Amino acid sequence: MNIVFLENKLFIHNEVEFMKMEEKISKTKALELFETGLLDTFEVGTFKGLSLIHQYLFDEIYEFAGKIRQVKI
Repeated sequence: MNIVFLENKLFIHNEVEFMKMEEKISKTKALELFETGLLDTFEVGTFKGLSLIHQYLFDEIYEFAGKIRQVKI
C-alpha cells in the first residue's frame, strides 16, 4: 500500500506515529461531536454539513480541514 503523507499541524513525520495520532484525535472529536449534540446542528446531506464535520474532526491536524483540498492524493 502506498500512502500519501500530507503536511500536518502535529509536525509528525513518522507514518505509523502520525496515523495513530490522527485516529486518536479524530475518534475523540467524533465522540464529542455526537455526545454534545453539535452534530445535530449541521445541515444533513449537504457539502456545508460535511465540511463542518470534517473541520471539527481534523482541524487540530490539517490546515485544510473543512476545505476542498488543493493537493492530489
